[in-house]
Amino acid sequence: MNENIQVTRLANGLTILTEKMPDLRSATIGIWLKKGSRHEPAELNGIYHFIEHAVFKGTQRRSAFDIATESDRLGGNLDAFTSHESTGFVMKVVDKSVPQAFDLLADMVINPLFDKTELRREQKVIIEEMKMVEDSPEEFLGELFNHAFFPDHPLGLPIEGTRQTVKTFDQETTAAFHRETFTPGNLIVAAAGNVEHAQIVELASNFFVAQETEIQNPKSKIQNPKMAAPILLKKKPDLEQAHLVIATPFVTAKSEQRYAAHLLTNIIGGGTSSRLWQSVREKRGLAYSVGASAISFQDCGVFSIYAGTSPVQLEKVVALSISAMRKMVRRGVSAAELELVKEQAAASILFGLEDSSVRAASLAENEMIHGRQISPDETLANFQKVSTADVQNVAAEFFQTDKIALAALGNLNGFKVKRSRFETA
Repeated sequence: MNENIQVTRLANGLTILTEKMPDLRSATIGIWLKKGSRHEPAELNGIYHFIEHAVFKGTQRRSAFDIATESDRLGGNLDAFTSHESTGFVMKVVDKSVPQAFDLLADMVINPLFDKTELRREQKVIIEEMKMVEDSPEEFLGELFNHAFFPDHPLGLPIEGTRQTVKTFDQETTAAFHRETFTPGNLIVAAAGNVEHAQIVELASNFFVAQETEIQNPKSKIQNPKMAAPILLKKKPDLEQAHLVIATPFVTAKSEQRYAAHLLTNIIGGGTSSRLWQSVREKRGLAYSVGASAISFQDCGVFSIYAGTSPVQLEKVVALSISAMRKMVRRGVSAAELELVKEQAAASILFGLEDSSVRAASLAENEMIHGRQISPDETLANFQKVSTADVQNVAAEFFQTDKIALAALGNLNGFKVKRSRFETA
């Protein structure tokens, strides 16, 4: 492990990770909860996202205005997020402000007030957020697709919840759920930049000392998803474009194939030199936005192609997207293409070494996914080991005709699709 990375595990289950970056004058401090929307009971869908919002509304020691004022005084870089598998609260400050930043962040995360009036107000805010998603075709299509791709599973539910569930998040429900889940054994403190490990450990130990008796950390039972292969066509005539997702199951977050899978994704649609960008946008002018991405969970993954195009061009874009997948299965990738995406991956990793926010997130993610720190050098070496055969093997394993899903949203202009057009082998 990198000698600048240090780990301490407290008796109460809290994990503390730091990476010293002595050439910086900044520091990023984060508190990550090893839980996200997939760990919620269906009737509480959206509660982690709700708590993520609610902690900004005041603690026993600070009002919502105090939090906003203190955050601005420290630099204004206070952020939070909820994903399917984790919830995070992160702040970036100048190095001399680390103690104040930690106190603010930890107070918000551990001691939220959950004032009844504020919670009712935040319910309205989140319902407005839902309306905003519905007005954004890309996001709305993503939610429709997830629901069909992960039927009867938490991964198919919206992270922000539904209007019905959010309206039930009163003070008693929210406080009880927070008390049960935001315990030291479920939390990771990660800091990177010009930080001292001993100082972060002391700050965390002092703050969490009152919770030292809460050692038990029962693992949530998560249901393994059974992925479907839907063809979902949703008409929305008021849209100028048709928005498209084509997807397949993909590698898990821990898979040894994840390096080859990452490179495969970038070759197909990860940049301006990618196959999709060149064939769909540059050579034919069929779309402004087109690309491919992948997301990996603990027990599954999803590869997806996205495009927005005129309804009359939708069939051509679908055909070109399937063709890109088919060619990868049948012909593989050239050595030159593979070398290019390896260089892209290396540059991204090396750029991240200069950013304390990226490094702090990496510390937390490695701990949550792998239970150990994977150094940039190890990651770079693993990318370099990937062969053209490795990339083609991933494509052959996952780009299977009967596993391909398609979703489209917009004025679809009579668009219809048959699964026989998805032939890849």
